[in-house]
Amino acid sequence: MAKTKQVITKRKVSNVIVHIILAILSLIWIAPILWIIMTSFRGEKGAYPAKFLPSEWTLNNYHKLFTDTDVFNFPRWFGNTFIVAIFTCILTTIFIICISFCMSRMRFKMRKPYLNIALILGMFPGFMAIMAVYYILKGLGLLDGGLKLVALILVYSGGSGILNFYVVKGFFDTIPKTIDEAAYVDGARKWDVFTKITIPLSRPIIIYTILTSFMAPWVDFILSKVIIGADAKYYTVAIGMWNMLEKENVYQWYTTFFAAAVVVSIPIAAIFLVMQRFYTDGMAGAVKG
Repeated sequence: MAKTKQVITKRKVSNVIVHIILAILSLIWIAPILWIIMTSFRGEKGAYPAKFLPSEWTLNNYHKLFTDTDVFNFPRWFGNTFIVAIFTCILTTIFIICISFCMSRMRFKMRKPYLNIALILGMFPGFMAIMAVYYILKGLGLLDGGLKLVALILVYSGGSGILNFYVVKGFFDTIPKTIDEAAYVDGARKWDVFTKITIPLSRPIIIYTILTSFMAPWVDFILSKVIIGADAKYYTVAIGMWNMLEKENVYQWYTTFFAAAVVVSIPIAAIFLVMQRFYTDGMAGAVKG
């Protein structure tokens, strides 16, 4: 009995320690987010406030963000980014799911060399090819006016799927091939297997692909800066918000920058909350299947 009590006591102590550590880590993780939100409501101007907490609270930063568009047209940037993110999400998701299904379920001569090449290319950061991509787009005439946004969509859709493709293929590999074979015996075609069996069983990984495909262009700065250049009409939020922090603008626009950061995070959070239900339902359906 004494040993049992000692074991129980040790477990309780270890559980308390674990919870304390998790609470500290949670505070460390949440603190920057809370600071960003508080700064977005700060009434004082400038980048170096005297106090951690705002001395004056205001909504003027949000009002300025959407109404003072002569210098920084945030609503237009938001619209540009949203358009690019939506079309990139659609094209990338379709591309990744289709190619992952082919690599997982089909066998052909160049399959293994292709997988090896894709793996090697995925190890190199995408910005290494920026200048080559820039001159290709320039040669195709896609860096003129509104076509810059089309160029961004093509670049994001074509270049963001290498690593995700391996993740999705790995998920498809876990689906028993006996299910496909039974469907073929019943007269199903590959398209039927893909649309009626593989996709319904792969809802979690499809939701993951949608989220990552949307987030990539939403937060990217390097590619969009190179392709868009100095044409403010076609800025994405990342480029525009960076300009808010330039030396000549930071005093007037510092707190507005944080208001923009809060607004930019809302679509990502909303999509995650909406998709989370489908993700959990898909997991339950996949396990049941």
